[in-house]
Amino acid sequence: MSTDAEPAWSPADDRGPDGRPSLDLLVWDAPNIDMTLATVIGARPTAASRPRFDAIAAWFVGGADADDVEACVFANVPPQHVTTLRGWVEALRSFGYSVFARPKSRPDDDIDQSMLDHIEVRAHSHQLRRLVVFSGDGRNFAEPLEELARAGTEVVVVAFSEVAGYASSSELLRFVDIEDVPGAFAAPLDRVRLDSLPVDGAWLRPTKSLRDAAAAYATKHP
Repeated sequence: MSTDAEPAWSPADDRGPDGRPSLDLLVWDAPNIDMTLATVIGARPTAASRPRFDAIAAWFVGGADADDVEACVFANVPPQHVTTLRGWVEALRSFGYSVFARPKSRPDDDIDQSMLDHIEVRAHSHQLRRLVVFSGDGRNFAEPLEELARAGTEVVVVAFSEVAGYASSSELLRFVDIEDVPGAFAAPLDRVRLDSLPVDGAWLRPTKSLRDAAAAYATKHP
């Protein structure tokens, strides 16, 4: 391989000089947000129920108070979905997001460490003033995010309240439900949030029919 070839661009290569500029950084855990969205609405997400990245970019930039802003989406790409995901990736780039795409060849392939690595790089190359993490994955993110908060970075976790207890209960992290981001969804999601129930209560509809649940039990326990 020729050593004269120009290396592929990566946002993590853009190191700041001494007297580092301040940065507001957004990182988006695409597999986690997609999975938890399906959980809270009890169905596979459709185009109408997926987040609007342009509205989220506007919210993020509107709250920035740093020299630079950067937003990155981290995604696993299964081989069978390469063609269908191409348009989504290009749309993200047109909204100003960098995309880190990694092949997903095994069920346990994950991009969490890639997200943490990029956050660490940015914490060294810039004065990381605000970090906004879109993920409900407390197992991998709770400890490193709280460590950054202790070091003086404002850390905001944006996810669904049903699955992000690690952030909503933390004294160091600020939690925002993703549906509270203005314009994040074209229409209200089909969910009832337990953190904002109406005073008179609310009915929560079943996500599976009673007959189907009974049939599934009978099959496992003949």
